[in-house]
Amino acid sequence: MSYSARIIAAVVTATAAITLGTSGCSSESGDSAPNTSSSTQQVRSGIPDSAATFEASSPDVAEGQAIPRAQWADGFGCTEAGKAPRVRWSNAPAGTRSFAVTMFDRDAPTGSGFWHWVTWDIGAQATELGDGAAAVAGTNDAGATGYLGACPPSGDRAHNYVITVLALDTPSLALPASTPPAVATFTMNSHVIGYARLTASAERP
Repeated sequence: MSYSARIIAAVVTATAAITLGTSGCSSESGDSAPNTSSSTQQVRSGIPDSAATFEASSPDVAEGQAIPRAQWADGFGCTEAGKAPRVRWSNAPAGTRSFAVTMFDRDAPTGSGFWHWVTWDIGAQATELGDGAAAVAGTNDAGATGYLGACPPSGDRAHNYVITVLALDTPSLALPASTPPAVATFTMNSHVIGYARLTASAERP
C-alpha cells in the first residue's frame, strides 16, 4: 500500500471510529435538537502546539474585516468573480522547506467546517502566493480544484474564514492535486513548524 493510500485509510478509520463512538450517546452528544449556541464543539486544529508563529497579510483581504465581493464565489447562489486573494508572509521559522496556504470556513453548517482553499508545495523562498506562483492547487470541499470563494447560506450568521499559511519541514507532501482536503491537511500536520493566520468574514442577507 502506498504512503498516500495509508494516510487515506487512517483518516477513514478514524472518522468511522468517531461516528461509532458517538452514535449511542445521550442527548448531550447532539441527538436532541441541535445546539446553536457559542458553546458548540469546535473543530480541532491540526497545528501542533509547538509550532512557531509568523506574520501574514493580504492586499485583498484585511484581518477582521468583510471579505471583498471579488473574493466571493461564483456558485452556491453567489455570482461574484471568485478571485483568490493574494497572500503574503514574512519571518517564517528557520528550517522551513515549503509552505502551504489554506482557507477554512469554521462556521459552515456541515458539522466539520468547509475547506475553500488548500494549496501546498510552495517553495521555501516564496513570500507570497499570487498569480503564477508555483504550487500544487489542491481540491476544495466542493470537489473543485483551487480557490472557492466565500458564499455563506442566505440568512445565516456571519461566517469566519480563516486563511492560514503553514511553514513545513518538507519540500513536498508528495500528494496529487486530487487529494481530499481533510487528507491533505492531515498529512501536513506532522510537518508543520510554524503558521500565520488572518481571519475575515462574510454574511449574506
